[in-house]
Amino acid sequence: MTFKNITNCLSIIVLSLMFALPVMASTEHSESHEEEKFNVSEMIMHHIKDAHEWHLWGGHGNSTSIYLPIILVDEGLHVFSASHFYHGEHRSAVDSKTGEKVDYVAGVGPAAAYAMFHEKIYKMEHGELHFEEGHVHGAVKPLDLSLTRNVAFMLIASLILVLIMFSVAKYYRKNGAVSPKGIAKFIEPLIVFVRDDIAKEHINEHKYQRYLPYILTVFFFILICNLLGSVPLIGTNLTGNITVTMFLAVCTLLLTVLSGNKAYWKHIFWPPGVPIALMPIMIPLEIIGIFTKPFALMIRLFANITAGHIIVLALVSIIFINKNLGWAGLSVPMTLFISVLELLVAFLQAYLFALLSALFIGAAVEEHHH
Repeated sequence: MTFKNITNCLSIIVLSLMFALPVMASTEHSESHEEEKFNVSEMIMHHIKDAHEWHLWGGHGNSTSIYLPIILVDEGLHVFSASHFYHGEHRSAVDSKTGEKVDYVAGVGPAAAYAMFHEKIYKMEHGELHFEEGHVHGAVKPLDLSLTRNVAFMLIASLILVLIMFSVAKYYRKNGAVSPKGIAKFIEPLIVFVRDDIAKEHINEHKYQRYLPYILTVFFFILICNLLGSVPLIGTNLTGNITVTMFLAVCTLLLTVLSGNKAYWKHIFWPPGVPIALMPIMIPLEIIGIFTKPFALMIRLFANITAGHIIVLALVSIIFINKNLGWAGLSVPMTLFISVLELLVAFLQAYLFALLSALFIGAAVEEHHH
């Protein structure tokens, strides 16, 4: 397999991390709940974590959500709506170690044999779950292939990216090398920027075209996810999910390692200009550096996007903590400022991920002269 095929395959994988299409159903809650004390940390974690529902608006008593399909492999294939958990039976169990009460949700209907705890699905034993030190004890976890909110959002972002790129490509096939119009007028400068200022600038000018499809893919994929994540109601914390950023970082790691030439590996296993007495120290450090670079990619994207969401939610929470609309005069302007700043961060993080990926790949293919 050629390097071009490898980069194209990785680009396709980035756009198809999951396989299913969302099956969505929207309902409204009508149950009455007693007024509970506003819990800031619980609200923030609920919004930034993955879930089996896509919450749109409303609170406990009157909320509207899109319930995603639950797909379990447990002595056969079981497919049903997540509403059978979110409208399930709320139960409590006593932790066998701490003695504290732990709440979980038992499914109803086709989900009656299962329970959900912190968005993880377990098979109940004799109709209940047992806990030890805050964790489910003794229960079997079926193979969960469910379509979660992050997966659905990923599919939507990937579809938008494909539609945009096919639309731009169709425009140039039809009109040739002409002045861009419509969406091509916005996308072409970005493509040229990534090609000239990122890929060509930091990868060998005779080899950069092999890796340009991957660099362009991660740049636009991260950018679209970041921008959509800032949209009210439909936005979700996709690039703030460490699993997604880890996958993208691993793709960069694989390309770097598979692209490494003789000079690159010689620099790793026998650093030039280093005294022989220091080789036992430098060689392990160079090997560790292979993995710390993509690790930094993963953490940087994850931490920056997650931090932005947490700050916005925390600022909005000021109004509900103090139970006074007067605090909106402080909270709303600050929230708007951070939201605008997040738009800048959306572009910046896509740029940094693409730039550092190009730098790592460029160092692996560069012909060193010592």
